[in-house]
Amino acid sequence: MTVKRHATLGAVVLVGLLVAGSIARPVASRSALPEKLSDAEWWTLSEQFSEPGGTFHSDNLVSNEGRFQLVIPDLVRRVKQGGLYLGVGPEQNFTYIANLHPRMAFIVDIRRGNLQEHLLYKALFEMSADRADFLSRLFSRARPAGLSATSTPQQLFAAYDAVPPTPARYAANLAAVIAWLTKTPHHFALDQADRDGIDFIYKTGFFADGPELGYQLTGQGRNSIHPTYAELMAAEDGAGRQRSYLATEDNFRVVKALETANLIVPAVGDFGGTKALRSVARYAHDKGAVVSAFYLSNVEMYLRQDGKMDAFCANVAAMPLDASSTFIRSAAGRGLMNAPFNQRGFAQGGGRGMFWLALGEMQAETTACAH
Repeated sequence: MTVKRHATLGAVVLVGLLVAGSIARPVASRSALPEKLSDAEWWTLSEQFSEPGGTFHSDNLVSNEGRFQLVIPDLVRRVKQGGLYLGVGPEQNFTYIANLHPRMAFIVDIRRGNLQEHLLYKALFEMSADRADFLSRLFSRARPAGLSATSTPQQLFAAYDAVPPTPARYAANLAAVIAWLTKTPHHFALDQADRDGIDFIYKTGFFADGPELGYQLTGQGRNSIHPTYAELMAAEDGAGRQRSYLATEDNFRVVKALETANLIVPAVGDFGGTKALRSVARYAHDKGAVVSAFYLSNVEMYLRQDGKMDAFCANVAAMPLDASSTFIRSAAGRGLMNAPFNQRGFAQGGGRGMFWLALGEMQAETTACAH
């Protein structure tokens, strides 16, 4: 995801030992982060951490960062497992979570629509047995024959690209999603606006466009420079390894397990605001957890334009960090538009789109603004 206004999105995840190549990554010190949240606890965190919603110039239903996996090899070497992950926007977070194995996640975005999209994703992950089942529900298309646990992302999306969606299947899927969230098993108190928002996102995005869904500015249609959903899921890390959350069944199960345990919590918030990020910081301190990674997209550009960079920096400095805590950020081209703090260099490599990704050291970059 990119071109996001002052949104923040975070995620925290429970995991075991991750191996990057043949090198075992360090595990964060044991914290009191929960192994599972009750439905009431999940709903309370989401609502109480949220701020009033804002607007942006796109719905951002899908990332437009085609090179987003290029930083993952370095990222998994830097970041400890078992920490607290933060992020912004839609599905890109699932790929970082699947590779970083945090213990829990907060996803904070200035748009209420992003929270609604994550409610949709939550239901679909929990309801689906495997990747093919998930895509069948996501795109409202019948599951093609021949897909298995070893199917590649290219095989999955080619199969679904050949199957048309149907209004009847969409209506049944939407009803099942709303029932899953508001009745058994969750009983969340979704108001009509959230129900309508889920319907809008599901119908105008995933049902209408299927695997060809791509980022677009409001009212302008999709620009072909940006990757499709299928292309994002089939991308690789610059070393030939596919790492998306739909690349393997194991990756899918990491995210599904966290969603089922209520450990990916969406909220509405402004990176430069006074509530959402500060609430996450207090929660992490209370649980003895370290914020291990923070996916920013290019939010910092908008924070700088709005005069909120100092407030954002102070919000991050209030979080429990260590030397391995890592920013994940993007900018157009290979330069760093209005880059904050002591930004590091960009990863190089292939992938479609105008955005490049880089990593930064959270603790070192925010020390000066701690107050």
